[in-house]
Amino acid sequence: MNQTYLLAVADVAGKSIPAALLMATFQASLKTLSATACPLGDLVERMNHYVCTNSQSGLRFTTAFLGEYDLQSRTLTYINAGHNAPILRRSSGTIERLEVGGLPLGIQDGSAYQTGSTLIEPNDWLVVFTDGVIEAINARDEEYGEHRLLSVLDRGINSTPAKLLSRIMVDLDFFVGTTPQHDDITCMLVAGR
Repeated sequence: MNQTYLLAVADVAGKSIPAALLMATFQASLKTLSATACPLGDLVERMNHYVCTNSQSGLRFTTAFLGEYDLQSRTLTYINAGHNAPILRRSSGTIERLEVGGLPLGIQDGSAYQTGSTLIEPNDWLVVFTDGVIEAINARDEEYGEHRLLSVLDRGINSTPAKLLSRIMVDLDFFVGTTPQHDDITCMLVAGR
């Protein structure tokens, strides 16, 4: 029997209580809709329909990266719904961006979403993050940026996922110092083993 995992990182546009409520309902609907086996494209289209009914005519859209990872075949099937393109760092050091998908959820009901697929080989790293990671600012109003994220990733490729995630968060905290941040910071790592 193949063991598969549903991976999801999402970010609601906006701040405060309305955005938090939409994220809470997004999580609940994802849990409910994913309980019934269906192709990833159907799941994302159903999620889009749900978000459209709660998006205030597209004002409260949600970017999302959703993927199904088959552990045995090492295949990641994914849809990027307007989210920051996750980074797939190959063991060779080459970088791939996972961009296939479509519009953010909640923009247009009935939108079509393309499905991408890739293999996650041993010693590859998949990094899925929200814009709060790369747009975090320091006291000089400089952004953390993808180049810095990639640098920490390169230095930690022999770490465990937990240790590498900790390294990224420590580096990010050191970079921003005491500067208040205005966006959520979310980062998920998947290691090819």
